[in-house]
Amino acid sequence: MRKVEAIIKPFKLDDVREALSEIGISGMTVTEVKGFGRQKGHTEMYRGAEYQVDFLPKMKLELIIADDLVDQAVETIVSCAKTGKIGDGKVFVYPVERAIRIRTGEENDDAI
Repeated sequence: MRKVEAIIKPFKLDDVREALSEIGISGMTVTEVKGFGRQKGHTEMYRGAEYQVDFLPKMKLELIIADDLVDQAVETIVSCAKTGKIGDGKVFVYPVERAIRIRTGEENDDAI
């Protein structure tokens, strides 16, 4: 099992979710997050005053996936979330040692 973590632009969330469900991935956790990388933030105007926005809104997707679906899931996320502009996000893949479904006690692949 692997944990796939993706940071994407908020308006790409529905596209990514739909594409993942088409390849058989239905469960994920989504969190609204803020951050910056090379994009560094930007300047905005509010009531005539200019101010710096340092942290940009992003969506963080977390998925626990069987090993045989990881490459396909990562490719799907990258292709759907890509706009070609700075700030498209990142994808991280981590090993998962153990997963337990609390309700039934099922473990590992049965739990996901």
